[in-house]
Amino acid sequence: MRSVFVIAGILFLLAVFGPFLAPHDPTAINIPNRLSPPGSAYLLGTDMLGRDILSRLLYGARWSLGLAFLISLIGLVVGTLIGLLAALGGKLTDWTVMRVTDTFLAFPDLVAAVVIAGLLGSGTWSLIFALSVTGWMRYARVARGIGLSLQSRGYVIQAKLAGLNNRSIARWHYLPWLLPTLTVVWTSMFARAILGISALGFLGFGVQPPMPEWGTMLLDARIHLRSTPLQMIWPGLAVVISVIVINLAGDILRDAVATERDQA
Repeated sequence: MRSVFVIAGILFLLAVFGPFLAPHDPTAINIPNRLSPPGSAYLLGTDMLGRDILSRLLYGARWSLGLAFLISLIGLVVGTLIGLLAALGGKLTDWTVMRVTDTFLAFPDLVAAVVIAGLLGSGTWSLIFALSVTGWMRYARVARGIGLSLQSRGYVIQAKLAGLNNRSIARWHYLPWLLPTLTVVWTSMFARAILGISALGFLGFGVQPPMPEWGTMLLDARIHLRSTPLQMIWPGLAVVISVIVINLAGDILRDAVATERDQA
């Protein structure tokens, strides 16, 4: 359990300080050293333009993990607000909001993100918008479900009788119950955002060259998969390890939240 959070902490530190640890300029082209195998000068080798793969991985952590954090945080805020609106806004508002949510959920996340990114064009902002638009619905459903279950609690009824408005009730009586569960959902969506960023990057809709990002590195390396597979293995491993570690951390948090609620 502790090792999972240690690795997650290391990933966080790499996202923040990775560029300062890079031994080379990740965008510097060095054609004479192109496709070099791992060695003392380049620990993980070089890509087809002679750029250091280790440096690109470290720089790419900021893009892949940092953007995933931002996208999942946007989804958390937007989805929670929409879910609380459905829970507190009355039957008509609840029905309308949830039908919109169900409509968004009817489309596969990645397919919808690809369509949106394709319409907006390639680029970082298009990537953020596409994945944010397709990533808020699960938060909304969880927030709405917990919100409806809290309406019959005595302290919520007393707060309404005391004249508190919905904003105050949501802030003081709903959010303390919502945040532990939404944190667990957030870890899952964080991992999904990493996969989404890498997938859109691999399709050419993500962070644009020459800036390194793990999905873009996979795209660049695909034509050399047979001759130099390590070029594609390194960013692939970075994505896989990050997703597994974050999902495991989410599972541990979920069990902790469930245990705490059972004891309460």
